Amino acid sequence: MKLLGLQKLTLLDFPGRMACTVFTGGCNFRCPFCHNASLVVNPNEQDVLPVEEFFSFLEGRKGLLDGVCVSGGEPLIQPDIEEFISRIKKMGFLVKLDTNGSYPETLKSLVDQKLVDYVAMDIKNSKENYFKTSGTDKIDLARMEQSAALLMEGTVPYEFRTTVVKELHSEEDFVKIGQWLSPDSPYFLQGFVDSGDIIGSGFSGYKKAEMEKFAKILRKTLKKVEIRGM
Repeated sequence: MKLLGLQKLTLLDFPGRMACTVFTGGCNFRCPFCHNASLVVNPNEQDVLPVEEFFSFLEGRKGLLDGVCVSGGEPLIQPDIEEFISRIKKMGFLVKLDTNGSYPETLKSLVDQKLVDYVAMDIKNSKENYFKTSGTDKIDLARMEQSAALLMEGTVPYEFRTTVVKELHSEEDFVKIGQWLSPDSPYFLQGFVDSGDIIGSGFSGYKKAEMEKFAKILRKTLKKVEIRGM
């Protein structure tokens, strides 16, 4: 495992749980608005968090934390991700996984083994604009569709989420996203904020009133739509 960061306490990342977040290095996407650019573009140049140091931290948080958010980068590119998550689970912690959905086989294996308790999958954009937003055309869109379909079976609690960027998303995109996902899918719009560590430049977020307009469009087809980060 390539671990490049640890947020020792979060009350927001794992819904309803007190958790920590561990960040893995590397990603197969190059979303131009990504706010963790250093984890994605130059993971080999970052300070590594030793795996045993992470598990030592967890040992000391037993009874204090409910769970662990495994984020990135894209965690599922790690070859030993199943072993890593299994070890977390054996310590008694719940696990939330953040993923871009491009590894449906690994996701299915984790779900089938009950190694994840909550999955947050990014929906980068409408299918027509997916590659523009993900920064690569080397990924088969069908793989994200497979992951989304797996989650929509409801075997594990999940959410879909989109970071909304003025230069990349339009009303029509949200009409099409609403038609793609199942009506019962929990869906979150997240306001874009320039972290100072993004891959591209020249991006901006929508105002809250505009985000509310997108949410209204989505609520025509989805039962649960909320806005985060505003």
